Amino acid sequence: MILSRLPAGARVAVLRLRSMGDTVLTTPALALLKAARPDLRIFVVLERAWKRLLEGNPDIEDMLAFDPGRERAGTVAALRRLRPQLCLNLHGGSTSAWMTAFSGARWRAGFAHFRHRMVYNVRIPRAQQVLGRDSQAPVHTAEHMAAAMFHLGVPPGEIPRARLYAGGAPRSGPYAVIHTGAAYFTKQWPEERFSALAEWLQRARGLEPVLIAGPADTTLDHMLALIAGARLFVGNDSGPAHVAAAFAIPSVVIFGSSNSQVWHPWKTRYRVVETSWDCKPCPGDRCYAFDRPRCILSVEDDPVRRAVEGMLDE
Repeated sequence: MILSRLPAGARVAVLRLRSMGDTVLTTPALALLKAARPDLRIFVVLERAWKRLLEGNPDIEDMLAFDPGRERAGTVAALRRLRPQLCLNLHGGSTSAWMTAFSGARWRAGFAHFRHRMVYNVRIPRAQQVLGRDSQAPVHTAEHMAAAMFHLGVPPGEIPRARLYAGGAPRSGPYAVIHTGAAYFTKQWPEERFSALAEWLQRARGLEPVLIAGPADTTLDHMLALIAGARLFVGNDSGPAHVAAAFAIPSVVIFGSSNSQVWHPWKTRYRVVETSWDCKPCPGDRCYAFDRPRCILSVEDDPVRRAVEGMLDE
């Protein structure tokens, strides 16, 4: 077990590049690592856009944030100056593999199925194997990253929910956050249906609807505070849905092309609304089966409203 071989106070660099949701769902794994070895000095390498998501997190000492396509050489230089004993890549892409290779760490860990596997002298089996599940069993993203920690020597146990830290709610009175955006059009429920849902929420349930779509609508800091103070979150499968789960906000999430078993809200009260198709899940960058993404477009208003009522009445 690698953790048992790390000296007291060792530095550990954890690489988690890309999206909002991925960053949020890394926090349970970081909590497990810190709980197992409180003496470790944990540094997270991430993209600058998501740095705010880990601010105030007691499980990490600091972050190395960079802009994609720029600052990579400087980030690697800063990473080497940390002199990490362990560099753990939780992303697996080319940039993170390159950073891992030149980190200077004695142990360079990544999943064995990652590309550029020769970079890693600690190759982590697939999460299903670590967790003792069937090889084809779905594994939630939070479980996937926690499995890396278990393989490295964290005692197997319950995986906590994600946690974020935000300021006070920017609104008073009960309100619901409705998020209409998503990374791909195959995951975007039509905006007119969200608008109708917002009108119904206010009329039938007395909840003020607050609609957000993306970075153009609100800053990340404001979005965190807004979601943290909401009574309910409703939206597509996207980063803000995982933010809501991290704040334990009851959530209704509408799924299109993605796998709800892998990406559902982690450890909060939630309901998923989706329809079944043989072509699901798919990469989502386009519709691979039809002229339009029927998976998301076939979700009707009534099931979403029933899910919202169920969450509010529990």
